[in-house]
Amino acid sequence: MKFIPNSEAKNEMLKEIGIKSMDELFSDIPKKVRTTNLNINKGLTQQETEKKLRKIAEKNVSCNEHLCFLGGGIKLHFMPSAVKALASRSEFFTAYTPYQSEASQGFLQAMFEYQSMIAELTGMDVANCSLYDGVTALSEAALMCSRILKKKTFIIPHNISWEKKCVLGNYAKGSGIKIKEIKYDYKTGKVDLSNLKQTIDNETAGFYIENPNFFGIFEDDVNEISKIVNKSGSLFVVGVDPISLGVTKSPGDYGADIVIGEGRALGNTMDFGGSSLGIFACKKEYLRQIPGRLIGLTKDAQSKRAFCMALQTREQHIRRSRATSNICTNEGICALTASIYLSWLGSNGLEKLARTNLEKGNSLAEKITSINGFEKRFTGFHFNEFVIETKFNINKIYKMFIDRNIQGGFVLSQQYPELKNCMLFGISEVHSDQEIDELVSVLKGVS
Repeated sequence: MKFIPNSEAKNEMLKEIGIKSMDELFSDIPKKVRTTNLNINKGLTQQETEKKLRKIAEKNVSCNEHLCFLGGGIKLHFMPSAVKALASRSEFFTAYTPYQSEASQGFLQAMFEYQSMIAELTGMDVANCSLYDGVTALSEAALMCSRILKKKTFIIPHNISWEKKCVLGNYAKGSGIKIKEIKYDYKTGKVDLSNLKQTIDNETAGFYIENPNFFGIFEDDVNEISKIVNKSGSLFVVGVDPISLGVTKSPGDYGADIVIGEGRALGNTMDFGGSSLGIFACKKEYLRQIPGRLIGLTKDAQSKRAFCMALQTREQHIRRSRATSNICTNEGICALTASIYLSWLGSNGLEKLARTNLEKGNSLAEKITSINGFEKRFTGFHFNEFVIETKFNINKIYKMFIDRNIQGGFVLSQQYPELKNCMLFGISEVHSDQEIDELVSVLKGVS
C-alpha cells in the first residue's frame, strides 16, 4: 500500500505529538540561526556533473606520474594481478557487510584464514577479522587496556604520527582515559627508556610502541621495554608494519599483549587514502575484550565442518551497552585481499619482500648520505623509511623535486619542530634502480 503524504495525515501526526503546526515543531531553534533558503548553485544534470567531476579529478597526480619517496604514511606496493582478480569475484565483491545470516561459508572461511595468518604473523593467540584502519586499531587497543585493567592512563611515545595522536585523543576523551607522551632519544630515534621508567606506574593501563617507529627506526630494546611494562603491571601494545615481520621477530616473541597495525600494504591499493585495514590481535586471555568480530570453526547439525561468527561484541549486536566497541563493520574486502596476497606470497615470499624493502631502504640512505650536505638524522637501524637532515634550503630542494616530477621526503618540521631541515624518505619494492638514481641526481644538483 502506497503512502502519499497529505495535510490530513500531517495534522493527525501533529495532534498525536501535542502541537498545532510545523513551526511549533521547530520552535526550540533560535530564530537568529534559522534560514529560509540555502545559497547553493542550481542543480546539474548527470552529464554536467560527470564533466565537472572529471575536471576536478584531472588535478590529481598519481604515483605513476610522479615518483613518490614520501615516508610517514601509505606507500605504493605491488599488487599482483591474481590478487585483484580473485578479490574482485562477484562472490566476494559487494558494498554490503554481511551479517551471520547472509555470510556465505566461503567468505566466513576467508575471514577465518585471515585471522589465522595475522595471528601467526604477529605471534598472538587470536586475531579479529579486521578493524577500520591502523589508527582506530590503536585507539581500540587503548580502550581495551583500560577495560581489562580498570585503569585510566595510556602512554605513547612522542615519535608516532600526529594523526594517530589526534584520533587516539578523541577516543580517550569520551572514555576518560589520560594520554601521556614520553620522549624519544634524539640521537637514535628510539624510545627514551629512562623517560619511560619515570613515567610508567601502577596506574598505567598500557604502553604503546611502533616497531619500526614513525622515523622508520627499529626499536631493538623491545625486551627491556617489555620488562619495564610488565613490572608496572601494565599491558604492552605493539604497532607493526606487517611487511617488516618477514625479517623481524613477531611481537609475541618479545612479550606483546596486543598487536595492531595498518594492513593496507598487504595487497591493497592506495586509493587516495580510502578504505583501509586495521590489524588487531591479542593473547587468548583477553579474547572476550577484543573489539570487532571473530570467526570460528565448528560443526553443523550433520557434523560437517562449518564457519560462524563466534564473537560479535559490538553495540549493534546483542552486547548493546556492554559492547567492547562501536565498530559497525569490518573491512571485509580488504581483509580478503590481504588473505589472498599472503597466500600468494607464502612465508618465503614474505621474507624475500621484506628483505627487498630493507635493502632498498638502506641502499637509498647510503646513496643520499654520500652526497655532501646530507646525513642520517638518527643512528638507529631502519627498515624502508629513514630521516635525512640537510644543510640546504628544503623549499629549494622540493621545488627541484617537483620540477622533475618527484615527490621527495616528507618535511618533518611542522609536526616535529626540533627536526628542522629534516625529511622522512620512504621506499618499497616497486622503486627501480633507475628511479632511485633520479632522486639522487636531484640531491646532487642541490649540493
